[in-house]
Amino acid sequence: MRHKNKSTMRWRAGPSGLHLFDRRTGLNCLFDEVRVPSEKWARAPRHVAIALTNACDLACAFCYAPKEPATLMLGQVSRWLAELDANGCLGVGFGGGEPTIHRRFSDICRYAAQETGLAISFTTHGHHLLDGRLSAAIAGHVHFVRVSMDGVGRTYEAIRGRPFDAFLRCLGVVGALSRFGLNYVVNRHTLPDLDAAAGVAADSGASELLLLPEMPVRGGGGIDAATRSALAAWVAAYRGPVPLVVGVSGADGLPTCDPLPSETGLRAYAHIDAAGVLKASSFDVHGVAIGQGGLIPAVRALESQRGVLP
Repeated sequence: MRHKNKSTMRWRAGPSGLHLFDRRTGLNCLFDEVRVPSEKWARAPRHVAIALTNACDLACAFCYAPKEPATLMLGQVSRWLAELDANGCLGVGFGGGEPTIHRRFSDICRYAAQETGLAISFTTHGHHLLDGRLSAAIAGHVHFVRVSMDGVGRTYEAIRGRPFDAFLRCLGVVGALSRFGLNYVVNRHTLPDLDAAAGVAADSGASELLLLPEMPVRGGGGIDAATRSALAAWVAAYRGPVPLVVGVSGADGLPTCDPLPSETGLRAYAHIDAAGVLKASSFDVHGVAIGQGGLIPAVRALESQRGVLP
C-alpha cells in the first residue's frame, strides 16, 4: 500500500496556533502559544463534508439531503481531495444521501486513504455494511464511521423501516472496521429513547454519541422549544461513559467547549453537495459551484459572498 504521506500525523497552522492531528488515533494537540503569521495559515477548511450522492434507500422525514438526483464522479472527488490535502485540511467526511450506495465508494475511500494524509470518515445508516464485500473493500481505508441511529427499538424501526436487531449487527461490523460514533437526531419522537441510546452506545463500544437537534427541512419540522429544553436538561444530567458531542447547527442552549474559537466559519468547516456546489453548511440553499479553477478559489469566493475576510 503506497501512502503519499508516510506519517499519520500532520500539522495545521491557523489563527489559534499550531494544530497537531493523528488521523489513525484521532489525537488532537493544539499549541496555542505559537503565533503563526496569517500568510502561513491553512487555506482549506479544517474539515469538509462531501455528499457523494443524493440517493438513499431510506426515507426519513427529517432528512435534509436534496431530493433531485445528483452524484459526484470519482475523478472530480479525487481532484478535490488532493487540493484539500495540499492546503491544510485535516479530514473529510463522506455523506449523502447514503454514501455506500455510490458505485465507486470503495475506490474513493481507497484513493483518499492511500494518496492523501486526510482523515477519512463517512456517515451511513450502516445496513449495506452487512454485505461482507463492501466492508472488506473499505477495510483499512477509513478512520472513523458515523452511524445514524435516531431512536431505539420500535422508534428506530418506525423512522427507518429496518429491523433494529439488524442495526445492532451493523454496529458489530462497523466496530471491526474503525472507531465509530452514533448520530442521533433529537426531536419529540426520539427524545424518550435517549437513555436507551446512550446504553447502546456504551454497549457497542462507540467513541461518541453525536446529538443532532432536528433542523427544519423544506419549511417544516425542527425541534420544538419544549423538546430542546428537555434535551438540555438530559445533557446536564448525563453521566454515561460515552462522550457527548453536539452538531454546531443545533448547539444553542447546550453546554459546549470550543478549543479553536478563532477558527470559525469556512476556516473550520465546509460542505460540498452532490451537484458540486460548495456551501457553508449542508442546510444552506445557496453556495458557489466548484469550477475548473478548483476548490480553494471556490472557498475564497464563498468567503467573499458571505462577507468573510480571507
